[in-house]
Amino acid sequence: MSENEAVGEQVGPGGGLVDVDSGEFAGWQMWQSDAFEQRAGPFYERIDDDRRPVVAFRAEPRHMNGAGFMHGGCLMTFADSAIFTIAREALAGSHGVTMSMTSDFLDAARTGDLIEARGEVTRAGGKTIYARGIVTANGKPVLSFTGIIRKVSPRG
Repeated sequence: MSENEAVGEQVGPGGGLVDVDSGEFAGWQMWQSDAFEQRAGPFYERIDDDRRPVVAFRAEPRHMNGAGFMHGGCLMTFADSAIFTIAREALAGSHGVTMSMTSDFLDAARTGDLIEARGEVTRAGGKTIYARGIVTANGKPVLSFTGIIRKVSPRG
């Protein structure tokens, strides 16, 4: 799927993780079933050389606030999305919702920056997963975050 084909897709059970076959993120994957994240990003993911998940997108003018820096809400949306990639193994195929998320802004991101998130699960058991991570812009830390995910059953 090309980057442009995925943007604006409908949310639904038929979506899921799909391969990106063109553009800057060729060889990565993205979720085709989350229309909000596609409009906000879209956000791409892959497993890095150390076998750890990494999530990324390229900062565009539409992601910036009135001062010309990346909007804090965009960074937080990205971190919320990334935490599910970070926790995918702990989710073990379950659906989940964010119960709590905290973030600290560390620096500004600008148009053209490569925005990446990496992190780790700090505890997982039962229905609750705890994770933390860092968002960088061209390798420079711009946001740290922690989150709690609650496993949930899909709607019937």
